[in-house]
Amino acid sequence: MSEQQIIDQQSIEQRMTIGALQQAYRSGDLKVETFLTEKLQQAKLDDNNIWIETISESQLKKMLKQLSSKPIESLPLYGIPFAIKDNIDLSLLATTAGCEAYSYQPKQSAQVVQLLMEAGAIPLGKTNLDQFATGLVGVRSPWGAVKNSVNPEYISGGSSSGSAVAVAKGQVSFALGTDTAGSGRVPAALNNIVGLKATKGLLSCTGVVPACKSLDCVTLFANSVEELNQLLEISAQWDEKDCYSRPNSAVNGDEWYQPENRLSSLKIGVPKKGQLAFFGDSSAQKLFAKNVQCLKKAGAEVISIDFQPFLDAAKLLYEGPWVAERYAAIEEFFVKDPKQCLSVIETIVGGATDHSAVSTFKAMYRLQTFKVECDAILDELDCIVTPTVGTTYTIEQVEADPIQLNSNLGYYTNFMNLLDYAAIALPAGFLDSGLPFGITLFGKAFSDRLLLSAGAQLQQINDFPLGATGLPLMAQSAHENEIDIAVCGAHLAGFPLNHQLTERGGFLVKSCTTSKDYRLYALAGGPPFRPGLIRVEDKSDQGVAIELEVWRLPIDSLGCFLLGIPKPLGLGKLQLADNSWVTGFICEGYEIAEARDISKYGGWRNYMEKLGL
Repeated sequence: MSEQQIIDQQSIEQRMTIGALQQAYRSGDLKVETFLTEKLQQAKLDDNNIWIETISESQLKKMLKQLSSKPIESLPLYGIPFAIKDNIDLSLLATTAGCEAYSYQPKQSAQVVQLLMEAGAIPLGKTNLDQFATGLVGVRSPWGAVKNSVNPEYISGGSSSGSAVAVAKGQVSFALGTDTAGSGRVPAALNNIVGLKATKGLLSCTGVVPACKSLDCVTLFANSVEELNQLLEISAQWDEKDCYSRPNSAVNGDEWYQPENRLSSLKIGVPKKGQLAFFGDSSAQKLFAKNVQCLKKAGAEVISIDFQPFLDAAKLLYEGPWVAERYAAIEEFFVKDPKQCLSVIETIVGGATDHSAVSTFKAMYRLQTFKVECDAILDELDCIVTPTVGTTYTIEQVEADPIQLNSNLGYYTNFMNLLDYAAIALPAGFLDSGLPFGITLFGKAFSDRLLLSAGAQLQQINDFPLGATGLPLMAQSAHENEIDIAVCGAHLAGFPLNHQLTERGGFLVKSCTTSKDYRLYALAGGPPFRPGLIRVEDKSDQGVAIELEVWRLPIDSLGCFLLGIPKPLGLGKLQLADNSWVTGFICEGYEIAEARDISKYGGWRNYMEKLGL
């Protein structure tokens, strides 16, 4: 095997996306049994406190034997490893819900687990969580705090902590979690992966230890939104055994997943500045503003909204009687000996008995009032964007102040299930600390496909690496009737000539940079003012990476677009930072003699902002 083949093989194994593994299985580059045996050993050697229990080698061999009798093409998840939060039943292992004294052996797997296994997926084990799924921090477990996938001194987010970190570190391709107050979104944000909290009842909760049964959702973690869409299609099945199960809506089927140009058609709400909370984290504030601008660049209409009704509804989750549902879920176990729980869980669950039936009905009336107000706001929009969390904390900080910091993490998440909304958490950059930051798109019940479509396009535009692996997201290739064009100047989103792209049906694919082989010049003339991008010929010259946007155009519109390009500019091949090549704007070298070298600004947008234009 050549050095390049070894590198390619390592990339497949680290990338862990469903598509990459399926392709490697079919080509013979990976052997299912060998690969999954290695992944199981990797899980057993984990030192992030991800796993409560993994399957045995004999259990893996039995599942692989059953799998080998079926052709790869017949199963959409053939040989794909996944993890299961340990409040969701897997018949092979005990369910603990993060409390060893509560442990029981289920006779059958949860419906959602069974559906995924029938599609060919292989569960490697049960993952760590905040005890009884009570917490957003990932430190409330007798099995130890689950360490953040990027920096082990920081929290991983909870309560689905182990599941999120298993995906982020490439130990599994996807994982199951649950979400009552944000547990399927907060750990996604803090580990640079995607998390889907689908419409309540869309994924069955049969075989799930309840937290708040009327609010609980099974959630999905993966590296890409495209994978979430595939997993939702498999796992979203109505379940007659689950009294909260709901059949999917006709307008929420897979055929409504349209990731290529969804953002340009959307009206997206954003909370007023005074209603955004970042808890002193200025870098999070800057990243959120940058992502809002990215939505605008992609063509979305972003509208400032009054977010107060959503915030008011959020307070009901822990300040109101819904905490009594947590008590109801484990009442028989809890009343025998509350000390079997961690002290922080005992405090939260034990406080549930303070609520009366009268206070419960009063809270329900208040919630319905907020629901009417919030629905009215969403009636004018397609979805709303918020930070997933306003900041993050070290494990030490959370252990010193467990209640307040946990509450801070739920600022943007606690209202979601109370108001019956769907939500997707997306990677949105990295804080000054190097920790991941995330945003959430949410909308009304059964808006899942719309959110997935918008999220897929935004993930492609941002092009952040996968989890904690550092590997790039694989870009969605242009179709035969489309072409990608890289622009660096007046055709950028928000600039005078961008309309030449949008009027021809073009849409933003991603923001990126060139390789470090280019220099950028401000050409004479204008308006519109234009730059010239020149590849460094002599490698002794100091080239730099220049910011670009890649737009996708219908190929039959390329001719008339070319006619509008004046000299000394033209289209040629540009090398990107990931070493791929794309068609884009280049400049004839003779013109730079009278042009100004503006390479130090790193791009045309920064240069024009410096000039105040």
